Amino acid sequence: MSTYLRGSIVLMFAIFLSKFLGFIYRMQFVRLTGEEAVGIYSTAYPAFIFFLSLIQLGIPIAITKIVAELRTRNAISEYFTVMRTSVIVTVVSMIAFTPLFIFVTPLISSNLLKNDAITMTLYVSIAIVPIAAAGGILRGFLQGIARLEETAIAQLIEQIVRILLITFALPLFLTSSTPQEAAAYAMFLALLAEAASLLYLKWRYNKWKKSQTYKKSKKAYPLSPLFAIALPSSGSKLFGSFTWFLEPIIFIKALAITGISAVAATTLYGVISGVLVPLLLFPSFIPFALSIVLIPAVSDAYARKNYSLLKERIHLSLKFSTLTGCYAATLFYLHGGELVYELFHVENATVYMKILAPIFFFYYIQSPLFSILQALNSSNSAFLNSLYGGVGKLLLLFFLASQVSIQEKGAIVAIGFGVLITSFLHIASLKEKKEAQIGFSFFALPYVVFIATIITRPMVISIGSQPLIVDCLITLVYLTIGLLLFGQIKRKEVSVIFKIAKTTKNKF
Repeated sequence: MSTYLRGSIVLMFAIFLSKFLGFIYRMQFVRLTGEEAVGIYSTAYPAFIFFLSLIQLGIPIAITKIVAELRTRNAISEYFTVMRTSVIVTVVSMIAFTPLFIFVTPLISSNLLKNDAITMTLYVSIAIVPIAAAGGILRGFLQGIARLEETAIAQLIEQIVRILLITFALPLFLTSSTPQEAAAYAMFLALLAEAASLLYLKWRYNKWKKSQTYKKSKKAYPLSPLFAIALPSSGSKLFGSFTWFLEPIIFIKALAITGISAVAATTLYGVISGVLVPLLLFPSFIPFALSIVLIPAVSDAYARKNYSLLKERIHLSLKFSTLTGCYAATLFYLHGGELVYELFHVENATVYMKILAPIFFFYYIQSPLFSILQALNSSNSAFLNSLYGGVGKLLLLFFLASQVSIQEKGAIVAIGFGVLITSFLHIASLKEKKEAQIGFSFFALPYVVFIATIITRPMVISIGSQPLIVDCLITLVYLTIGLLLFGQIKRKEVSVIFKIAKTTKNKF
């Protein structure tokens, strides 16, 4: 358990730093290039993620799960047969799909997104795909052998390089650049940052491999068990990335019905997806880190049929994720508009944050639930849940965003609707797993505390009567008292946090 805990906290800390640096990067990007360039970049990015998902085919997740199971048998020589097969599959996929990406890029920008300015950024993103795919294989392997510190540091390196490049290199290219060129330059800097991360991962992988004693084999791991895990995982991730890819397309087309131009809609989408949603997702570094370590941790306990350890890991992870959602939702509901203005100088965001905050409470538990289902051999259920949520979001997005009276507010509601469907279906699927002993009641009481806090907090101390930082701290203390009174923060969880801190300190 100590390895699991140590890996979790190191990964959380690294992802926190990564997200923090990402905020600096995003604010610097907006200030240097303007909202239109941010809109172009944000509109092109979902297409890049979709391309990457097609290339990867779920292989990184399959590597993590298979290697974690092999690790219980100390079958080191089989690790590298898994890697060999994974590399071959990824290279073949890359050769097959890359020409298609190049061919369809102009069609995506001109016909679907109705903005030729996005073409250049999309072309640059295609060049990142092979680098990101190689990094995904190495991350999957290192997570499988529980070397989570390396993957955390790699992510941190990527963000540090990116923030340095955006601060010192991008201004050199912006002397006479158009918004479309500025967005393309930013995507190219992302390529360099991804390459730096890949070099570090390769170095750590080679160093670990040299330290091992094993019987060399030229065999390749069978495709059948690899694809049995990879394809369901790929289907879920691919569908998720595809719905994200369609999101700006439908957003722009729906707003065009209300009379908003493609350029204005692209800029508006950049503000929503590049400012508001990232702020809401900032606290997700905790559940995201847990979702990464949960696959090998739960797979290991499940393979050894140690159901008490399995239950402990699942319950602790979901408890921390639920508490994260409770704190985040409360803070953003009561102070979200002010935070957006202070950080990004974007006005009139209060209504959007009040719509999304109560819904995004459930987003923070979504990735750990998905990882748990995968580790418990329920990848098909996880995929179907994501499918239903994605389809529901897209249908509602077009319907609501095309209404003249609500426009982008309708898009905000639709995004939240997809989160709710997927999260609830994940909970229902996990409830069927008797080993997990998790149901809807596990999340109900923290949500009740959240509702009680946002109603009573302004009654006790008015919002805005103190400086923003003080106001936020008062809200967090008020919520903590509520969680303690309702028994949602217990001595056991606090002792686990201290144990994690102590373990991490000894490690370093």
